[in-house]
Amino acid sequence: MRIQRRFTERGQSPYTGIEFRESASEIKNPDGSVVFALEKFSVPAQWSQVAADILAQKYFRKAGVAAKLKRVEENSVPSWLWRSVPDEDAMAALPEAERFGSETDARQVFDRLAGTWTYWGWKGDYFSSEDDAQAFFDEMRFMLAKQMGAPNSPQWFNTGLHWAYGIDGPSQGHFYVDFETGQLKASESAYEHPQPHACFIQSIADDLVNENGIMDLWVREARLFKYGSGTGTNFSSLRGENEPLSGGGKSSGLMSFLKIGDRAAGAIKSGGTTRRAAKMVVVDMDHPDIESYINWKVLEEQKVAALVTGSMVLSERLNAVLRACVNCDSDNDGCFDPKQNPALKREVKAARKAKVPDNMIQRIIQFARQGYTSIEIPIYDTDWDSEAYRTVAGQNSNNSVRVTDEFLTAVEEDGDWDLILRKTGGVAKTLKARDLWDKVGYAAWSCADPGIQFHTTINDWHTCPSAGQINASNPCSEYMFLDDTACNLASLNLMAFRAKDGSFEVESYEHAVRLWTVVLEIAVTMAQFPSRQIARLSYEYRTLGLGYANIGGLLMASGIPYDSDEGRALGGALTAILTGVSYATSAEMARELGAFPGYEANREHMLRVIRNHARASRGEQHGYEDLSMPPVPLDHASCPDPRLLAHAMRAWDQALELGRQYGYRNAQASVIAPTGTIGLVMDCDTTGIEPDFALVKFKKLAGGGYFKIINRMVPQALEALGYDEAEVQQIIDYAVGHGSLPGAPGVNLESLADKGFAPEKLDAVEKAVSSAFDIKFVFNKWTLGEDFCTQTLGLAAEQLDAPDFDLLAEIGFSKADVEAANEYACGAMTLEGAPGLDPAHLPVFDCASPCGRKGTRFLSVESHIRMMAAAQPFISGAISKTINMPNEASVEDCKAAYLLSWRLALKANALYRDGSKLSQPLNAQLLAEDEEEQDEVLTAITSDQPAVQRATVVTERVVERVIERVRASAERERLPDRRKGYTQKAVVGGHKVYLRTGEYDDGRLGEIFIDMHKEGAAFRSLMNNFAIAVSVGLQYGVPLEEFVDAFTFTRFEPAGPVRGNEAIKNATSILDYLFRELAVSYLGRFELAHVDPNEIGSTTVGSGDTGHGQSVPETLVSPGFTRGRLGERSSPVAGDAQSATAQVRAISSEVDEESLPETTGRATASLEATPSDAAEHVALAAEALTQRGASALVAEARVKGYEGEACGECGNFTLVRNGTCLKCDTCGSTSGCS
Repeated sequence: MRIQRRFTERGQSPYTGIEFRESASEIKNPDGSVVFALEKFSVPAQWSQVAADILAQKYFRKAGVAAKLKRVEENSVPSWLWRSVPDEDAMAALPEAERFGSETDARQVFDRLAGTWTYWGWKGDYFSSEDDAQAFFDEMRFMLAKQMGAPNSPQWFNTGLHWAYGIDGPSQGHFYVDFETGQLKASESAYEHPQPHACFIQSIADDLVNENGIMDLWVREARLFKYGSGTGTNFSSLRGENEPLSGGGKSSGLMSFLKIGDRAAGAIKSGGTTRRAAKMVVVDMDHPDIESYINWKVLEEQKVAALVTGSMVLSERLNAVLRACVNCDSDNDGCFDPKQNPALKREVKAARKAKVPDNMIQRIIQFARQGYTSIEIPIYDTDWDSEAYRTVAGQNSNNSVRVTDEFLTAVEEDGDWDLILRKTGGVAKTLKARDLWDKVGYAAWSCADPGIQFHTTINDWHTCPSAGQINASNPCSEYMFLDDTACNLASLNLMAFRAKDGSFEVESYEHAVRLWTVVLEIAVTMAQFPSRQIARLSYEYRTLGLGYANIGGLLMASGIPYDSDEGRALGGALTAILTGVSYATSAEMARELGAFPGYEANREHMLRVIRNHARASRGEQHGYEDLSMPPVPLDHASCPDPRLLAHAMRAWDQALELGRQYGYRNAQASVIAPTGTIGLVMDCDTTGIEPDFALVKFKKLAGGGYFKIINRMVPQALEALGYDEAEVQQIIDYAVGHGSLPGAPGVNLESLADKGFAPEKLDAVEKAVSSAFDIKFVFNKWTLGEDFCTQTLGLAAEQLDAPDFDLLAEIGFSKADVEAANEYACGAMTLEGAPGLDPAHLPVFDCASPCGRKGTRFLSVESHIRMMAAAQPFISGAISKTINMPNEASVEDCKAAYLLSWRLALKANALYRDGSKLSQPLNAQLLAEDEEEQDEVLTAITSDQPAVQRATVVTERVVERVIERVRASAERERLPDRRKGYTQKAVVGGHKVYLRTGEYDDGRLGEIFIDMHKEGAAFRSLMNNFAIAVSVGLQYGVPLEEFVDAFTFTRFEPAGPVRGNEAIKNATSILDYLFRELAVSYLGRFELAHVDPNEIGSTTVGSGDTGHGQSVPETLVSPGFTRGRLGERSSPVAGDAQSATAQVRAISSEVDEESLPETTGRATASLEATPSDAAEHVALAAEALTQRGASALVAEARVKGYEGEACGECGNFTLVRNGTCLKCDTCGSTSGCS
C-alpha cells in the first residue's frame, strides 16, 4: 500500500515541533496513601497531568527495560526496523541496579507501538516500499504524540515489549496463525506475538468438564481477565433447571452455573490490579430459566439491602442490650434479668420490635453474664466493592437478554410466548409476552440490569451469516460478531481535527481513519489468542473496531446542542465517513493481500450490508435490502457542514466499488467503544458517543492538588455563539467562581475577621477557597487548626468530628449568607442563570445529569437514544452507551426506552436510572440539605461514660438539636396568655416534686414548671432554669420526643421509688421521672410507665396531641391531664413530632415482653414479621441506605458530576459513566475491556 504523509516531513523526526516537558506523577488514595509514584519522565507539553499520570502509571513498562540495547539483524527487514535486545556487554560496565528499569519517556512508548506495527506490517507486505513504511512509522508516532488517536489498552500493555526491548517469557497457553503459511501454532513465547485484543466473544457447550464446556469456559475467561481483556458469552445452550440429564437425574439449571462463573470472575483481578473482571452474560428470551435470570440482580440487590440494614440493626440493638447489662448496679444477676433491670427490659423490647431474633438477644445477655463488656458486630455498607456486595451473586458481569422481533411483536399484540427446552425443543412453559416484558422493565428500573440486545436487527446487519448467527457481545456491547472471535479497538479524538477557525479538517480525519485501519489489521496479523478456536476464527474473519471519542465535546465547542437535529446529523456524517473510509481501506488491503478467508462464502451478504450502509449515507428512506427494521438515514437537511455529506457519500461509494472488485480484508471495520482510559490519555472531554458529564471540572496539577476550570469546550461554544470576550469571562466567572472571598456577599474576609479570624487564618481560608467546590468544605479543623476552632471559636471537639457539622452556620452565618458567598467564590458550576447568557443557548451546554447544585437541566432519555440511532446505520458493530434516566423515571419509561431503541434500529441498549444501584447515592439527595437527625450518634456518645458525664453530653446534644431547629424555623410559637395544663405532685426518693405544664390551644405541650425543695435552694433554682430551657426549646419546635429520649434513664440523686403518680413507680433521677411523666401523658409512650394504662383507667389510654400549625378544634380539657383520651380531638396530622410518635407507639404488643426464652430453639410467634412487613422493611432500607451513608466525599463527587462511587483501584471518588462501563478520572482504570 502507498502511505502518504500529511502530518510529518520525510527525513525529519515526527517529534519536530512538538515540545516535551519533564513531569512527575503521583496518584494517591483519598486517605493520602500513595498508589503510584514516578519522580521524573517526559511527556508532550500539551498533555494534561491526568494524561501524563495514565501513561506513567498504566502504560509505561515498569521493569525489564534494558539501559543499553543492540539491534538484531534480519535480512528481510530494513535496518531501522530491526528489533532490539539487551546489550549484555555494554551493561556489564553499569552497576547491577542500573541495568534494567522502567520506561521514562513518552517517546519510548510511541516508538515501541508504532515500530512494532511497522515491523509486522513490513513482514506482512502491507507497504509498497520502504518509504511507505517509514511514512507510516512517522505518521503514527505523530498522531500518538498529538493525542489524535489511541489503541485499546492491551496494545499499550503488550505491544512492542519483545520488538523494542527483547522482553520475553514462557508461553501462557496462547495460539496464533502463521500469516505466511496459514498454519495454526501454539505460541512459544509470551511477547513475540503480543495480545493486543481487548474484546472477546466465547462459546460454551452444554457439557460440564470437556473442552469448550462449562468449567473450561471459566479457565478461558481467567486467561483473558489476567491480561486485562473482557469477554462475553451467550449461555442459552445450557439446559434449564430440572431438564433431564443423559445419565439420569435432572439439571441444576442455568442459574447455578452462572453463579459459579460469577464467583470465578470475581476472584480474578484484571491485569493483577484491583479492577474487577469485565464480563458479559447473554441469555435468549426463550430460555426456560429466563424469568429467574431477569430477576437475578433484583433479588441480589434486595439481599444487599437486607445485609446492610440487618447489620446496622443488629449492631445498634445488640450493643444497646449489652450496655444495659454492663451499666447496671444490681446484685445477684439482676442486671441480666429484664424483670429486674428496666434498662435491659427497654432494650429487649426495642430489639424485638426491630425483629432481632430472640436467640441473638439471649446470646448477648449470656455473653454479658460471662463478664464481657463489648462486642463487635460488623456493619456492612452499600459500596460496590464492599463485603455486602461480595457476599451476593451477580456482581461481576453485565447482564443482557436477547430479544427477537417475534418476541417484541408478541409484546405489542399481547400474544403468548413459549419458553423452549434446550435438548428436546419442546415447550417448557407458555406465558404472556407482556408479562415477561414487564419483568424486564422492572428489573432494569430496579437495578439497571438486564440490558437489551436486539437479535433480529443485529443479524440483519451481519456480514457473514453463512458462518453462523451473532449470539453475544463483549462486556461493553459494542463488539458483536461470531462466537470465539476477538476484536482490537482504536479510537480517534474528534477534537484533534477541529481547526482553529472552528471548521472540521475532514481530509486529515480520513487520512487518520485510513492509517488506523491499517494498524488494526496489522494487529490481527501479529497477535496471539487465548484459544485455538479464537485464533483460527479471528484470523479467518479479521474483525476490527475503529471508532471515535469526543463527539460531545465537538458539538459543544461548535455551539450545537447534543439534543438537536444538527447535532445528530453531524454525528451521523462523521460516523459514516469513519466506517466508509475504513471499509474502502480494507478493500485496498484486500487488493494487495487478498480478502479475509471467510469472504467468498459470505460475499453477497457482505455486499448487501455495504449497500444498505451506502443507502443510509445518501439519506434514503426506502429501498433497504432484507432489513426487518429500517435504519435512521443521514439527515442531509440538518447537517451544518455540507462538505461532510459529500465525503460520507463518496466514502461509501468507494467502499462498495472497491469491495465488488477485490472483496474486503476485514469482516467488520468499526464500533463505538467507551474509550475510557484511552479517552483520558487523549485528553478527551467526552468519551465515545457520550455527552459531557459536567461543565466545571477539576484539573490536576503536576505537583499534586487540583484547580477548578471551566470545561474547555464552553469558551469555544460561547465564542461560536457570538459572545464577546468580556461576556464570555462574566459567564465563566459565574460558573467557576472568583476563587476568592474578598468582595463576596455574606461570608467574606471582613465578616470572618469580626468572628475572630486572625490574618493567618484568613490567608489559609483564601488559599483553600481557590480550589474548593464549596466553601463549607474549607471551614474545618484541617484548614483552620483544631486549637483555633476550639479555643478561639469556642467549638466542641465532638462537633468538629461530626460528618455533617457546618462550621459557618455554627458561628452565626445564615444559610442565605453561605449560599451567596458560595456562588460568588466557588461558582454555580452550571450556566443556568448566568448573567448575559441567552436562555435559548442553554441546550448547547446540557449534560447527562444536572450540573452543580442549582442545575435543573439535563439531556432527556430520548436524546441519548436518537443520537445512537443517528450513528448506528454506519457502524459495523454496535455502540457502547448508557442511557441515563432520572431517579423519578418509571418502569413504563424503561420499557418505552427499550421499544424506542428497537424501532430506531439500535442493536443494543443499556439503561441506568439514577439511584438504581444501592452502591450509588442519588443525585437528588445531594441537591438538598440533609436535615435528618442521627439518633445513633447520641447512643455512641453516651454509651461508655459515667452517669454525670452522660448527663452533660446529653444536655449538649439537646442544645445542639435546639440550635439546629432554630436555624431551620427561626420562629418562636408563643403560648396563649391564658392556657391549659395540669399539675402533678409526686415524691421521688423522698423529695417532693411538682410538675406543672402549659399547653397550646390544640393541646400540644408548650412549657413546663418544676418546683421542689424550699425557696432559695440551689437545686430548685437549677430545676427552674432547666424548665425554662426546655420550654424555650418546645416553643421553637424541638419535638418533645427528643427531650424524652435524651433524659429518660439518666442516673443521679435524688432517685428511687416514686409515690403519688399512678403510672410511674420508680425513677433513676428527677429528670428520668419528669420526662417519663411527660412521655406517658403527651406522647403515649406507655412503655416508659411501670403500670399498664389499662389498669389505671381510661384517662391513661390514647395517642398524643394533634398536628402543630393546623386548624384544629380547641380542646377545653388538658390532654396531658387526661393522658390523651379526648373524644372531641381531631385525628393526628402528619408531620407533628409529638402526635405522630404517639400514634405509632400506642400500638402495643400483647406479648409478655419481660422474659426471654431460656433456649435459643424457642420462638415467639407473635413477634414474627409477615412477608409484607419484611418486604416493606427491605424496600424502605433500600431507599434510605444511601442517604444515611452518603459521606462528604460522595457528596463532593456527585456535585462535581461523578458517580459517587469509589474507584476500585485508587480509591478516589472520580468514577464517571463511560458507555456501559465506568472509568476513573484519577487513575484511568475502567470496568470495561478497552
